[in-house]
Amino acid sequence: MSDPEAPISGAEADSLQEPQEEESSPAEGSTEDPEMDFLRSLFARMQGLGSGPVEQVLDELSLEGMARYMQSGDCKNIICMVGAGISTSAGIPDFRSPGTGLYSNLQKYDLPCPEAIFEIGYFKQHPEPFFTLARELYPGQFKPTVCHYFMCMLKEKGLLRRCYTQNIDTLERVAGLQEEDLIEAHGTFHTSHCLNFLCREEYGLPWMKEKIFSEEIPKCEKCNSLVKPDIVFFGESLPARFSSSLRSDFPRCDLLIIMGTSLSVQPFASLVMKVPPKTPRLLINREKTGESDSLMSFMGIGGMDFDSEKAYRDVAFLGSCDDGCLALAEKLGWKDELVAMVTRQHAAIDALEGGGASASMANKSSGAGDKGEGPEQKDKPADQSGAGERGKED
Repeated sequence: MSDPEAPISGAEADSLQEPQEEESSPAEGSTEDPEMDFLRSLFARMQGLGSGPVEQVLDELSLEGMARYMQSGDCKNIICMVGAGISTSAGIPDFRSPGTGLYSNLQKYDLPCPEAIFEIGYFKQHPEPFFTLARELYPGQFKPTVCHYFMCMLKEKGLLRRCYTQNIDTLERVAGLQEEDLIEAHGTFHTSHCLNFLCREEYGLPWMKEKIFSEEIPKCEKCNSLVKPDIVFFGESLPARFSSSLRSDFPRCDLLIIMGTSLSVQPFASLVMKVPPKTPRLLINREKTGESDSLMSFMGIGGMDFDSEKAYRDVAFLGSCDDGCLALAEKLGWKDELVAMVTRQHAAIDALEGGGASASMANKSSGAGDKGEGPEQKDKPADQSGAGERGKED
């Protein structure tokens, strides 16, 4: 059972039990499954307890050190791991924030527990609460943030290998990342399928949007069974592509950037341990997370280490994801380019929607506010319906 990372909101949920991955064939050159890969790595590290320190590739454990490494020519494959925190400045609530998180505001749906709205068994019996919530927070009503566009800039500069996202708000696609750039670990809203396993008819985002906003419960046009967006609910398996891609991506990772996630939902949280031992890891988040306990740290097999005497590769920027990306962009000499990209694309999106240009990016670049909008895609606005290919449109 896995956390859907807040359908529509893109936010993280406390899992009811450990997520399960779909079975998939090993990637080329691999003979082990992910669990065996991890155990083999764990055993190897335990055997090496008495060995010398791992090579430190950063000249300084700071944002400046990260920027210099990114520009050194040795950093060619960057993986981003992102969660709910990269979308909150777009107006999408996360799950856990007291008072403002999604779980704190679900009382009106009269659920047996807040998580039930994303539990597959409950959904099959009572789909109404989910689709009511979907209408309130549907993709296309929000603009991507500075953080989303910073990842697009990494792609433009040939540095982004992949973005692994827990979010299902589609804002990575709206910002300009394509399907091949993304691993949507908890599924996506841009396609839907009939839940009847003998049918499994596929529907595109426009079809689902029409049903939701007409206040209809989406039913299959072939068999009249319930149709659900392809997001991962509690009780469902993670996409097979999640497992197959991480086997090829993470061994080649030169820099791991983790943004806006509590790293509390498995198996996504364990990805921080799958990069090579010398690979630097940058956390951009409001608080430190992903740290291991003292025993695991002593064995060298735990999570992130920002403060101990043995720290050699982990750096934390504490603050909003937008502020962290702007700060890193400034160290890289990219800030003006990023601000211009965001402002231009945001204006283009507003023009498509018939709205006026926003001043939020100007405020952000001067230090005010916590919002960022829209990138440039060769001067063409991103598709606010979710961007990229949408599958069948019925």
